[in-house]
Amino acid sequence: MSVAVPESSRTLADRVFSLLQDDIVRGEIPPGSKVSETELAGRYGVSRGPLREAIRRLESRKLLERVVHVGTRVASLSFDDLIEIYHVREALEGMAARLAAEQMSTQEVAGLYDVLAQHEQQQDLQQDTAYFQREGDLDFHYRIIQGSHNGTLSQMLIGELYHLVRMYRYQFSSVANRPQKALNEHRRIVEAIEARDGEMAELLMRRHISSARKNIENQYAAHKAETLKSDN
Repeated sequence: MSVAVPESSRTLADRVFSLLQDDIVRGEIPPGSKVSETELAGRYGVSRGPLREAIRRLESRKLLERVVHVGTRVASLSFDDLIEIYHVREALEGMAARLAAEQMSTQEVAGLYDVLAQHEQQQDLQQDTAYFQREGDLDFHYRIIQGSHNGTLSQMLIGELYHLVRMYRYQFSSVANRPQKALNEHRRIVEAIEARDGEMAELLMRRHISSARKNIENQYAAHKAETLKSDN
């Protein structure tokens, strides 16, 4: 016989889950870092019960992973794996944008503009320091993928790596001039979708993700050069 979880505990677990997920995505708890239940319980002011449920949910989203003899840590991707994923995203999300131009209803397109309007209100974006998108319908890329109305494509792009990729998207966009540039690229993609120009929508999406990939490569190269310099 199952035991019902009190609503207060469920609500608390939801709140901790949301806070912890945001801290991971924003890089406040960096990829690869070990997480301590004691420290997290103190950080969020909760008991171990709701915290452990939040951790289990984040493990299912591939943002946390249990490592033998190490414990729980924030998941991470190697540079090579991340770049491979961006090459795949460029091709598949380009296709999703083309299909969205063909398939999205007028109401769905209006929803894209609404999402961008919400993004514009974010202080970090206005200051051009970061571009944080919450998951699901508040995520521009998620909306485009869903707007393709192609179940196979959605399964491939919004699968087990979705939340991990979202984390890297945010953390590598937090560089000078990139957030506003990304927002403008999003606007142009929506304009092409609204005009039902699938070819242009695909081209713009591919360019957008290619620019993000090159930004990652440049940051990685700069970090590697700085590390070599400090070692010498």
